Amino acid sequence: MTEIDAEALDRQFDIKTTLLFGLVVGGTILVVPTFAYFFGYSWFDWTMFFLLYIVSGLGITVGYHRLMAHRSFKCPNWVKGGLLIAGGMALQNSALKWAADHVRHHARCDKEEDPYNAMLGFWYSHCGWLFWRDPYRSEKYATRLKQDPLVMWQHRHYYAIVIGGLALPLVLGFLYDGWLGGLSCFLLAGLGRTFFVLNSTFFINSICHLWGSQPHGTSDSSRDSWVVSVLTFGEGYHNYHHMYQSDYRNGPKWYNFDPSKWLIWSLSKLGLAYDLRRQSTDQSSNPQNSANQLILPS
Repeated sequence: MTEIDAEALDRQFDIKTTLLFGLVVGGTILVVPTFAYFFGYSWFDWTMFFLLYIVSGLGITVGYHRLMAHRSFKCPNWVKGGLLIAGGMALQNSALKWAADHVRHHARCDKEEDPYNAMLGFWYSHCGWLFWRDPYRSEKYATRLKQDPLVMWQHRHYYAIVIGGLALPLVLGFLYDGWLGGLSCFLLAGLGRTFFVLNSTFFINSICHLWGSQPHGTSDSSRDSWVVSVLTFGEGYHNYHHMYQSDYRNGPKWYNFDPSKWLIWSLSKLGLAYDLRRQSTDQSSNPQNSANQLILPS
């Protein structure tokens, strides 16, 4: 057993997170298809599923990731607040904790302190890291984030946002088709949608550090996967992102499937986003130099 394996096994088991994750997984695998067999899901349920998948998914990719963790662009507070609420509906923790962990992931990628270290294998980097309390969590990675009043507001009201995100399809389904409609919409667009958004994000931590191409640099295990990009609104161009972390684009080419960059660009054209950061030509010719430009707490 290696030293890093022993360290991972010494971590304290996180019962609360494990139970919550188990409920989401168990409910999606067992209850959602069982309900489909006996009752089926309506077009309204599927519409809400895809709509909330897009909203909460973009809340993570645009709000939590590119805005809060990497400061790839700036926007008015009401836009930031909307993105933080959307991201909170994905059940991936508050933006404060999510972004702090992600900054540390870039700073200590593939090392012991990496919260979702792919060197420990697929399952650990995909979801296994959730089940153990993190001994390397440090306040220094959250210093900048704690200076943002909206981030702290979202952190304080995170559970209310999560509950609201799950209650929304229940209420809308009830208004559409009574209690049975409320239950079906909750199961598909609430529980099932949360499961799929969680796992699509986890694919970035696992698949995009184990399989794929490395056209932009090999200083860490990050890899590009266009398949993951389809599921995660452009986040699958992960090797480019690790080499050029502050770029608001993960897919830099016009033909790269990156709806997150299209949304940020569209917001900028409407005056709702500004100071969009792009990789400069001279830096892009030397990926190793750019890889050292970490977005660390100020």
